Amino acid sequence: MAPPSADVMTRPQASTSSPRPVMPVRKRKRWRGWVPYLCLAPAALGIIVFVAWPIVTVFQYSFQTYNPTQPWVNKFVGLQNFINIFTSDDKFWGSLWVSLKWVVVQVVFQLVIGLGLALILNRVFRARGLFRAFIFAPWAVAGVVVTATWTLMFQPVSGMINTVLTSVGLIHSPILWLSDPNLTFWSVSLAELWRGVPFFTIMLLAGLQSIPGDLYESASIDGAGRTQTFWRVTLPLLKDTIVLATLLRGVWEFNNVDVIYTMTGGGPGDTTTTLPVYVVNQAIHYHNFGYGSALSVVSFFLLLIFALVYLKLSNFGRGE
Repeated sequence: MAPPSADVMTRPQASTSSPRPVMPVRKRKRWRGWVPYLCLAPAALGIIVFVAWPIVTVFQYSFQTYNPTQPWVNKFVGLQNFINIFTSDDKFWGSLWVSLKWVVVQVVFQLVIGLGLALILNRVFRARGLFRAFIFAPWAVAGVVVTATWTLMFQPVSGMINTVLTSVGLIHSPILWLSDPNLTFWSVSLAELWRGVPFFTIMLLAGLQSIPGDLYESASIDGAGRTQTFWRVTLPLLKDTIVLATLLRGVWEFNNVDVIYTMTGGGPGDTTTTLPVYVVNQAIHYHNFGYGSALSVVSFFLLLIFALVYLKLSNFGRGE
């Protein structure tokens, strides 16, 4: 038999495997278009379950008399809860006043102290990183830990504050920081101030670092001092950062519950009963979820109106 020719030996053998199916181009593009939505689906589902549905439930309960311990009294009452809030509930107006006082005190003092610390941390000095970590640390502490620490410090007999003040001769008898109606509000404010200042420091420090250094050099060449540079260069360029930070912090402080509730429970009397604390008392203590939901809806619209008016008056995002 004759040997096979070279052409036969070098000819590629036909593949015995079946060809791999190829997805049509149109279907492949359609599949790729759904990928981003599939990636966002778990987060969207979480928002619907843990945010959107509770909000809808609150609005639903606000039109009812809803007490889970007395289901026979549950019924639809329409706008009666809202009518009672604005016409016959004196505690609502008192708690709203305490909330406004709390927000103003916290935002103003946190802004002033945070701005001062941000200006210091923006300068170059030895151990600046350690000092920054020390200043930012309270922001990472949970609210319950903050209240536990400050409650121990405010103890009249064994608390550190009274002990220090007694040792230096400033006081001769223990001060009831969390029991005296004239001192309780300011004592709790001090604890929240310690926790809230780092937020403004971080925000304003980021704003300071975004200001071009050429502007400061130009101001120095023109003969501007530190005070003029601060008022003419630094503060105008920090306007949007300050507006955003004060708005966010104002909303958060208005809704603050953990520090006040765990330190005083709204007392003594109603000296520290803010509107969110009043809502908690109505819903948790008295099981009046319908009325508490109505109070929450009123708080929502108050904050919404405040945010819109504040952004409008401050010209946020429009520059100088």
